[in-house]
Amino acid sequence: MNLEQIIERTSPLVNRVSPVSEGSLDLISNLILVEVYEKGDVFIDRGKKNNKEYFVYEGVCRSFLLSPEGEEVTISYFLEGGVLSPNKTRTANQISHLNFQALTKVTVASLNADKFEQLMINHIDIREFGNMVLQNELLAKVEKEIALASLNAKERLILFRKKYHFLENLISHVDIASYLGITNISLSRLRKELMK
Repeated sequence: MNLEQIIERTSPLVNRVSPVSEGSLDLISNLILVEVYEKGDVFIDRGKKNNKEYFVYEGVCRSFLLSPEGEEVTISYFLEGGVLSPNKTRTANQISHLNFQALTKVTVASLNADKFEQLMINHIDIREFGNMVLQNELLAKVEKEIALASLNAKERLILFRKKYHFLENLISHVDIASYLGITNISLSRLRKELMK
């Protein structure tokens, strides 16, 4: 992908979050490396060094952890045209707290987090974009916490369908069940119940 194509792919993604000038878009685009991952690939490993920011050009991925019993627990989903959790929220001393996995073939734009942070310091529109990404991440986490604490499983599934209306037919139901905090058998039962 050449620079012109990168700018073309990045512009709507960035401007949907918070508009930036053409000059700022060029500065961001000059930092981008395009990475492609196949379905099932874990491209950020918990406990390993990661000093990047990511935009999702194509596909769907998730963040997840392993429970003490060794079961995968899905934390968040990231869709085409979205931005992964900011580096500052998913790492400590550049060591990842989370795993990130491609649930479909995924094309991401990666940027060096230190260089991107320098752009945020030097350019107010890029800083506003970065702050809005951080705010959106916080809102999504709070929304999920509230849903897990205050809604029953059926209500959580209905909310999931509103937020991610096409994902249910695209990704593993095991991943969806773990995101909802229920078993796959319970999810299957709820799906049948909601079809009636």
